[in-house]
Amino acid sequence: MNAFPRLKTGAVAQYPAGRALSYATEVLKFVDGTDQRYRKRGAPVRRWLIRLDLLDETELARLEEFFAAAQGRLGSFSFEDPWTGNVHTDCSLENDEFEVELLGETRGRTVLVVRENA
Repeated sequence: MNAFPRLKTGAVAQYPAGRALSYATEVLKFVDGTDQRYRKRGAPVRRWLIRLDLLDETELARLEEFFAAAQGRLGSFSFEDPWTGNVHTDCSLENDEFEVELLGETRGRTVLVVRENA
């Protein structure tokens, strides 16, 4: 299992980054107007929006290599939460395409969304 790559600074993400916690809930509506609610999953789903700006060629190459190894959404890897430092061992990317914007000779940026599978 691979780990999400760190930048030259040792950080996993750059500012601004985002995170979300969501629950999957099913709502069944009955003819009499009442409803029944239940969770589809026992645990919430965690997502991290990783915006990476001002990346040099080495960092971009490392991220592209990681993306290829993870095979987009197919693969699984460990990810360290930038806010808490907790390591989540079963995560995947929500991207199937690795998009990079080149801003200059040695500057590029990309956005990746990491999702906890557990």
